[in-house]
Amino acid sequence: MSWLSTGEPKGVASRTAGVHPQVDVLKPQGGANAVVLVLHGGREHGTGPVRRHNLAYLRMVPLARALRAPGVEVWNMRYRVRGWNAPSLDPVKDARWALDRITELHPGRPVVLVGHSMGGRTALRVAGHPGVVAVCALAPWLVPGEPYEQLRGKALLIAHGDQERMTDPARSLAFARQAKTVTDRVARFSVVGDGHAMLRRARDWTRLVVSFVHGELGLEPVAPDIANAMREASPRGLDVPLGGSRG
Repeated sequence: MSWLSTGEPKGVASRTAGVHPQVDVLKPQGGANAVVLVLHGGREHGTGPVRRHNLAYLRMVPLARALRAPGVEVWNMRYRVRGWNAPSLDPVKDARWALDRITELHPGRPVVLVGHSMGGRTALRVAGHPGVVAVCALAPWLVPGEPYEQLRGKALLIAHGDQERMTDPARSLAFARQAKTVTDRVARFSVVGDGHAMLRRARDWTRLVVSFVHGELGLEPVAPDIANAMREASPRGLDVPLGGSRG
């Protein structure tokens, strides 16, 4: 497997105005049977370009590498600009561009979205794309009134640190409850003792994400803690502690 860095995968032209989004692609040998699109965080407002050294992007590189598996192609996105920038929703435009390119290059292949913070919000917004089968939102930045109907028929995993100070775990819990009304395959975990950066419990975050993604793609059985959470009725399966009780 090898990394290929490109803003125009396989020569497919971007229709996005301005700087093209960039994609670092981890390609498996023997072709792709599935694709994982990894979406990093950002900020509410910001028109500066995303560089390789930006922390939000770097945070996702180890996770993208951990997701590699035979037959799985991993696309690690770098947005054109750093901000959400409502009403423009720049990362949403970039993610939809990437999903369209994935569909052109790998028609009929299932896609799983993995996003952190603003990237989690972005992943949830574009979940209605026909190629998407599952979404993993890590410490997602959410606001009241977020749409959720696009998750109908998809699998959803949300994880939030119980020491979170940047995004609101209560909002991701409320969103998970809403999502549960359109799909029964929802699980939400509280990562005990960790916050927004996902550093103190990095192995547990990674294990959870990889287990979910590979399980949804049929590469391995769904992990028991995820399967049990999805079987639980709301709200019990939507506030599962990961890594011990929370006193």
